[in-house]
Amino acid sequence: MAERRTRGSDLSRTTAARAAAIAEQLHRECANLLELFRKKENLSAEHEVAESRLVSVPLPSSQLDARDKLWCLHSALLQCRSLLESAIAKEEEEFGSVAKGEYESQKKTVKERLSLLLSNTGELVKTTDGTAVLTPSMEGVEVGGSTDLFQVKLWIYRIFRELDYWAKTAISTLQALPSVTAKDRARTGRVRSTRSTRSTRSTLR
Repeated sequence: MAERRTRGSDLSRTTAARAAAIAEQLHRECANLLELFRKKENLSAEHEVAESRLVSVPLPSSQLDARDKLWCLHSALLQCRSLLESAIAKEEEEFGSVAKGEYESQKKTVKERLSLLLSNTGELVKTTDGTAVLTPSMEGVEVGGSTDLFQVKLWIYRIFRELDYWAKTAISTLQALPSVTAKDRARTGRVRSTRSTRSTRSTLR
């Protein structure tokens, strides 16, 4: 049983490291998507949009344990995927299909990368207790029936920024998980070393 726990712990560390690397890629790709969208719609980087979060989960904090941080992160990413799908659908509805270009390609890349990150964080959640995460609530985040195309553009831009924020949050959250394990292993190693030294001294006496 101890061997099985060790194997599971090693798997969790590997999955966490892989998920963190995917989150870093997603963050770079989100930044690129934001830049492409700003150029396409002639928006400045400092353009005013609402600063409140679209995703409705508690922000990961040092007061939460690893399991709760993963729950919050995975739930937030699920909501981000729903938001992204809504943004893509709304953009096609309001502006029609556009020729395949760098922007469209980047949207597809971001969506696929986000799905991959969700798959990995989902695996991590299962290693904690196997319980399903809370169903994301999208209440209050729709742009509604606004016919103001500029407001629709700002809503899409806000969603892209939200995804960028949570990709960045995912990096810090996931990178912290292996470091905690590494500290525990180092502490265990020091305890074993101390015990071994004491045992040697006792034998010599």
